[in-house]
Parts: sequence; C-alpha cells; structure tokens
Amino acid sequence: MAVLKLSTPGVYVQEISTFPPSIAEVETAIPAFIGYTEKALHPSKGDLTNLPTKIASYNEYQRYYGNPQTETDDSITVSVTDDGYANFVVSINPVKGKPSNYNLAYAIQHYFDNGGATCYIVSVGDYKAAIIDSKKLVTGLSYIENIDEVTLLSIPEAAVSGGYSDVIQASINQAAKLKDRFALIDPEKATLQDQTYPMGDIDNDVTLIRTAAAGDPESLRYAAAYYPNLSTTYGRNFTDSATNKLIDITIDVYSFQPVDAKDTNAKDLTLILQGKVLKQSVDSGSVLYGKIIYALQQNTVTLPPSPAIAGLYARVDQNKGVWKAPANESLYFVSSPTVAISDIQQQNLNIDSTAGKSINAIRSFPGRGTLVWGARTLNGNDNEWRYISVRRFFNMAEESVKKSSHWAVFEPNTIGTWVKIQAMIENYLFLKWRDGALAGVKPEQAFYVHVGLGTTMNAQDILEGRMNVEIGMAVARPAEFIVLKFSQLLQQS
Repeated sequence: MAVLKLSTPGVYVQEISTFPPSIAEVETAIPAFIGYTEKALHPSKGDLTNLPTKIASYNEYQRYYGNPQTETDDSITVSVTDDGYANFVVSINPVKGKPSNYNLAYAIQHYFDNGGATCYIVSVGDYKAAIIDSKKLVTGLSYIENIDEVTLLSIPEAAVSGGYSDVIQASINQAAKLKDRFALIDPEKATLQDQTYPMGDIDNDVTLIRTAAAGDPESLRYAAAYYPNLSTTYGRNFTDSATNKLIDITIDVYSFQPVDAKDTNAKDLTLILQGKVLKQSVDSGSVLYGKIIYALQQNTVTLPPSPAIAGLYARVDQNKGVWKAPANESLYFVSSPTVAISDIQQQNLNIDSTAGKSINAIRSFPGRGTLVWGARTLNGNDNEWRYISVRRFFNMAEESVKKSSHWAVFEPNTIGTWVKIQAMIENYLFLKWRDGALAGVKPEQAFYVHVGLGTTMNAQDILEGRMNVEIGMAVARPAEFIVLKFSQLLQQS
C-alpha cells in the first residue's frame, strides 16, 4: 500500500486493494503445423516462408497459403463401361501413378472441421520442390520454438519426408525442452489389409513409431502417438487453381457392351476429357461427365491423424476442459481408419511391456463411428505421466501460474508477498477443483500451496533473492478400465 504524504490539512482518500491478484488461464490447444504450401504470401507482410503466422479459419489459410496441390491425370486410372443405354459405370483406381504427397492443406481443413479454432502455420516451401525434405521440416519446427502461444506440434508430412525419425525426434525434443507444448506423432506407415497382409502389419508399423520416438522417459511424457491413418471424406483436388476448371482427364479404358450379344462392334476406346487433341470428347453437360465428376469426388484423401487429433483436443478443451481425456470422442469427416484394429491387437499398442511406449488406437465402432480409443502419452508405463490429460493440465497450470506471478518479481520477499501469491494460486486451484479437474472430496484433499520462511525457504534463499512456492495437485485421471462385477444371488423366497 502506498504511503500518503500528508502536508496540507484536509481529508484524503486512499483506496485499499483487498483482493489478491488473479490468474489468467493460458490457451491449451493452439497447434503449430509445419509443411509445404501452394504459396506463402500475405498482402501486407509479404513472403511468409518460414515465418510462423497465426490463422483462425481454413478460408484464411487459403488466402495466404493457397489450395491443395492439383492432381495430375497420371495419378489415377479411369475406366468407363457403357451398356448402350447411357447407363455408364465409372470407376477410378489410384494405381496409375502416385497422388500428391503434399497434404498440409487437407490437414488444416481437417483440423478446423474437427473443432480447431486458431493455429500457426510455418510454410517451408512450395509444391515446386522435388521432394518433401525432412531437414526443411526440422528447420521450420525451429522457427516455432520462440512462439510462446503454441501448445501443440503437428507435422503431417513427416512420414513422406525421407527422414521420419529426425522429424519426430525434433518435435519431441522441442516439447520436452520448453515444457509448455505437446507433440502429436503420426505413423510412418499404416500397412493396408490385403491378400499379402490380411490383418495388416500392425506390429511392424508400431515398431517404426516406437523406434523413431527415441529418448528418455522424461521427454516422452510430452508426446502422444496415434495409429493408424484416416480415410477422410475429402475429395482430391482435380481443379486447376489458375483456371478454376477441371484438368484434362484421360479415360484409360472405355468398354462398350452392345445390347445385342451377337454384335461384334464392341471395342476399347481411349477418350480425353476436355482435351484439345481428341479421339472423342465428353460434353460437360452429359450424363457421363457428371458420373466422372462424382467418381473423382469419391477418390478421397488419406491423412495422418495428428491434424484431426489437434482439432479434437481443442473441441474437448472447449466443451469439457483440458482435464478430460481426449478419448472416446468422434473424429469428423472420417469414413474409417485405414486399418481395422481389434481388442487383441490393441493390447500391444496400449501397453508396451518392453519400452513402455504406448500408442493410441483409432478404431471404428458400429453405430458410433470412428473414435479415438486411447489416452496415453508415449511414456505409458509411468504412473505419474501416463495420461495425456494429466500432462496437458499440468502444462496449462504451470504456464498460467508462471505468467500470472510476474507481478511478484522484485517485490519484497516477505510475508505480505507470500500471502498474496499463495491466495492467488489457491483461488485458481479452488475453481479448478470445483469444475472437476482435481480429485478430492474437500479442497485440501485436491491441492495445496506452500510458501514461506521455514516451509519452502530458508534464510539463505531469501538472501539470494529466491521465493520458492510449492504446489501439489491431485489431477482427475480417466477411468481407462471399467470393471463390472456380477454375481448370482440365491433365491430368497
């Protein structure tokens, strides 16, 4: 309280503050996405390459960074069967070539569609690059290190960068170093179930993740891995961004099946849609044209899970709180996981008896859709930091208390300051306990705050200008395993 200088007789008014300072809670789900974009240009800032930029919608992303890469005709095989009555059957098979590996634009759309609010983008290059370079992704990650607002890290193109392990390790190291963010890890590959792998190759796929996520347990508590990839409902981009028209598409196989079985004029034709040099063109108003467009839209994009998971974190934090485990929640705009995982197969993912690196499964359940069915960090065998919600709640509380305690720097290290800072933190934790974030019947069972000479400090600490505050919290943990016990009773009457 300021001391009044009374020099002239009269009445003086002095306002006395009786309320302790309050804690302003930091945001908990602001991810940073690193990858390649069509462009990186801001109307006023200019070139945005390697410049972390905050956006709040997919439309804003498109304005600054453009659209997904336009697919080429070589990435698909188009087959058309005609029965003679314009009952065309169009099939598109993505085996002719490989679709675009640049997936950041789709990833950002998936993030916002799953509940994301704001995020940071770091563009490390454009689509003209010959390859997706892991070194550029790691460099782009370094530029986000000084952005204090970021709380999640996602690099959707890590799996196709040629240096998956390097990118994953850099992401985990940054989260562990700064202790204010959380890394989301995608699989390097998710082997599809086919005749060669009837059950997929889950064990090998998961081993690749665990091998890449090297490091001590203290680092792994700041990251979570998810498996498998996701089949989304987003159609691939076959529209030329310059002309805003459909690209020229070759109909590779055109089979005409005559009505009369004796007709021998059936033959294969090769057609080019909207081409200049044509054997036969398809009119844009025809039935066949419409069916080709519909078939193209069904040629959907497969995405790594981390963008949708980041959106899910934001949605759960907003609707329920950061202390709620981000699991048993639906993923939107997903038709199915690329690999079907059974209860038995998930056992090896959830509990790793060898290295303790838990992998969270994404599974499809009849009538419920695609759900996240795991809530563990990569440090899954650690009783303290096993659960994502516990780690992220501590991240939020630590950062919020840290930033809200700046007022106490250079204040007198005496009981007056100690009482204020203790009351400030206790008020904040009481509200969290009342919201259900902390476990305990009474507040004293849920948290404690200690500060003072003889409690957390000695005389030497005060001489050296240290004020030690000790905070303990009993964060609510998820009910991961619910055991229902049934028994039979003897007939009573």
